Amino acid sequence: MKGKKIKVLIIDDSKISRTIIKQLLTTDPKIEVIGEAQDPYIAKEKIFELKPDVITLDVDMPRMDGITFLKILMEQMPMPVIIISKFTPKGSELALEALEAGALDALGKPDEHTPLDETRDLLIEKVKGAAASKLFKPIEPKEPLELPKEIKFNSKQVIVIGASMGGVEAIKALLKNLPKNMPGICIVQHIPPYFSKALANRLNSICSLNVKEAQNNDKIEPGQVLIAPGDYHITLEPEQTSYKVRLSQGPLVFHQRPSVDVLFKATAKCAGKNAIGVILTGMGCDGAEGLLELHQSGAKTFSQSKETCAVYGMPQYAEKRGGVQETVSLNSMGEAILKAITQADASEN
Repeated sequence: MKGKKIKVLIIDDSKISRTIIKQLLTTDPKIEVIGEAQDPYIAKEKIFELKPDVITLDVDMPRMDGITFLKILMEQMPMPVIIISKFTPKGSELALEALEAGALDALGKPDEHTPLDETRDLLIEKVKGAAASKLFKPIEPKEPLELPKEIKFNSKQVIVIGASMGGVEAIKALLKNLPKNMPGICIVQHIPPYFSKALANRLNSICSLNVKEAQNNDKIEPGQVLIAPGDYHITLEPEQTSYKVRLSQGPLVFHQRPSVDVLFKATAKCAGKNAIGVILTGMGCDGAEGLLELHQSGAKTFSQSKETCAVYGMPQYAEKRGGVQETVSLNSMGEAILKAITQADASEN
């Protein structure tokens, strides 16, 4: 893609939505909108004719729904796809299906409540990330590991995870591989409002861990995973022998809210050596500075390997910044985390 414009095809039955998306994308000189389609049948013809680098796709369309079209596309002509849709409860479920079917990321449609400059920056970043991504079938989650019964981790141990593009499937694979008797886990996935609840519910239904969308003052508890809500930063604060979470709508960090850096930096301050920090696939540098602070505070830190990332952006920045102690394939990340917990327990005794 070096030196060439990224060619984008917009697929959406709403002319207004297509116009807004095109206007936002064409503010970047490195992106060219080469065509529009109001339904998948027209889109199929334009894909063969125009050969786009990236597709934006609405999931709720007439004649053929976006999920069906996406499955056909990924089987016949795989290419980077970003879902742009309304994240009602139904829309969020459809977006999750789309990610499972091979879409790289999801973004809420612009509305009167969202500043257009925020949507523009996010959309442009996602398109550039998609253009640089690798397409491969998600790794099949392995069976849950077992944490040795003799391991008695202390209540101050906490695992914090950050991810962006490609992260929903990576998080799913990782959590399904972890046993239920884990220290508490807190996750920031760059995600639109309303989508986070659907994601937490889906993960809770397939994992041995208890997964929920975080609420203000939730405690970090063993066996529980808290997902940061879309449009809210999440931080940890000391709470007796453990931690509680705080949600806020502070300024965007690297165009993101929730931000991985915000979580990691707060965790470095209040948990230090009792934390394990993990940065997964994603576009941009969010999390790099925070992972360095975790490392400097004594925490064990991991990044997902280039070979298993959909987008090797966030892990690469974190590695260059110096905050990564160990680079691990997604398929081995669960084992690496359990080993870190075991070593921490041994050092306490």
